[in-house]
Order: sequence, then C-alpha cells, then structure tokens
Amino acid sequence: MLPLEWLLTIQDQTEIAPGIFELRLSGDLAQEKVQPGQFVDVKIPSDALLLRRPFGIANVDAAHNTITLLYRTVGEGTQILSECSQGTELSVLGPLGGHGYPIDQLKPQQKALIIGGGTGIPPLHELSRQLVAKGVQVQHVFGFANQEAIFYQAEFEKLGPTAYATNDGSYGYKGHVGLLLDAQFAAATTYDAIYACGPKGLLMAVDNRFSAHPNAYISLEERMACGIGACYACVTKLKVDPTIQLKICDDGPVFKTNEVLI
Repeated sequence: MLPLEWLLTIQDQTEIAPGIFELRLSGDLAQEKVQPGQFVDVKIPSDALLLRRPFGIANVDAAHNTITLLYRTVGEGTQILSECSQGTELSVLGPLGGHGYPIDQLKPQQKALIIGGGTGIPPLHELSRQLVAKGVQVQHVFGFANQEAIFYQAEFEKLGPTAYATNDGSYGYKGHVGLLLDAQFAAATTYDAIYACGPKGLLMAVDNRFSAHPNAYISLEERMACGIGACYACVTKLKVDPTIQLKICDDGPVFKTNEVLI
C-alpha cells in the first residue's frame, strides 16, 4: 500500500536554536492516526533536488489541523526548506514507518524512560505527549553538544522531569548521555518501558544497557532515499541472523533492543 501524499501549508517557521528550525504545517495529514516515532518525507521546493527529505514528527495537533517538524540545516535541501516562508505549500508523504514506538502496553501510573540526543530528539516529543495523555509518568534524559544547542526545553519539561548532559558541561551533567545514564539511571527495572532515538553511539549505549529489558526500543537514524521500502538504501541486519536484512524505513524505524545490529 503506497503512502498518502498531502499538500501541506507552512503556518510558521522559527529558528529555535542555532541551525535548528521548528516548522509547523497545516493540512489533513494531522487527522491521520500517527504512531509516535513515525516520520514524513518532504519534497524540497527545488527542481534541482529530486529526493525527498525524511523528518520525524515532533507534534500532531488534530484540533488545529497541524503537524510540527523540528530539523537541523545540514545541506542544500534543508537550507532551502529553512528559507521557505509562511503560506508555502509542500508535498509531504506520510505518515511513514512500518513500526513506531509501541505504547499500548503501558497503563496509567507506569513509568517510561525516554532517552535522546541531538536531532534524534524531535520524534520523542510526540512520544512523550502521547504517553502523558495515557497517564504514563515520563522521565527524559537528553544529550546536547552544549547549552546553546538545547531546544524544546520548556516543551519537554511540561511533560515530565528532564535531565541533560552536555559534552562541554555548560548545562547539566558533563559528558555524553551514556555517562549520565550510568550515574543516575542505572536501575532500568524501575521503568516499565525504555525509548531512545539519537546518534549511533547513543543507540549502542542504550542497546547494551537495556538489551534484556522486555519493553526497550530504539529508533534508528539513516539516510532514507525513498522512505517506503522500495530502494533498499537504508538497511540493517538482524542480530540472530546477519544474513537477514531489514529496511529501516519500512521494518522500522523502531526496533526492540538486542534485535538488530547497530
């Protein structure tokens, strides 16, 4: 089944940290059931750029018919996107991702630990929001390069306690997220679910620490050429049988810990 294509309109766009943009789009995609961790593929409004760009969905607001994306400018495509003005229409495929973060197994008053770093953090906002709506107690653990790079601090802290690690120690714990997990969150059994998204080093740390946890999940970041599982550009291997390849965009992007090779 092919994903739905939507024509969404830019409501507003703001640079919320150096090189990090919050993009709010209006359109009927916001009425779709979005599983946290799913993403969209956006066509950059340039004839020179053929491939769409994947972005995690940071917020869905059905009441106002909007979705929010958070992204970093890293190349020509995202630079062009950051210069688009209010009222610009964008072609968007979604929601994409065969498997987002499972949350139906959690009950009110249970606890979830949400771990993220850098541009892996945006989809964790929609995850946290949906968990809180279910009555789940959330704890966030986030890593950034420095204090200046932190974004969505108020938004996450409204949902639950948030601990920070910065590489230079300018805010929160000094060091990477793995060290903060060792120092303050070693007892995984106190959490009913673990969720993570971020760079490879962070995912490896979470995968190693919580490999035996029955409800621990990681979302893999990868360059996705098509976003629908047709091109086999984003693949990972099954741990128990590395000859079996899984498509991150279609079979994931969320996998259980100890399930795939990172």
